[in-house]
Amino acid sequence: MNIQADQRSGYGNDNKTGSTGSSGRSTTGDINADLNTLRADFNALKDTVTDYVSKTGSDAFDSAKKATTDVANKASDLASAASEQAKTFASELERMGRNNPLGAIAGAVLVGVVIGLIGRGGRS
Repeated sequence: MNIQADQRSGYGNDNKTGSTGSSGRSTTGDINADLNTLRADFNALKDTVTDYVSKTGSDAFDSAKKATTDVANKASDLASAASEQAKTFASELERMGRNNPLGAIAGAVLVGVVIGLIGRGGRS
């Protein structure tokens, strides 16, 4: 590529005027206009990004709120089911104790012995 610096596009002799020349003033005006346009574009981009982040944050908050509500409802349902099961188990133990009092006493003694062994920690 044997292209001289003067022959490349955009680097001709007509662009080599100083800032004191007449085309220098129009170039400064063009630069100022381009700078103002660039500022306006950046401000528009900033507003667009701000709106996007705000909308995305709002959507994420709504999703998190819905998920939290769903989890709370399921936990409440689970607690209700566990409470019902505990009541049913207690009433079943009471029924078994009334039907077979000696078996209930034997079971209580066995549970006491196991708790005692666990509390002792295997010490002799």
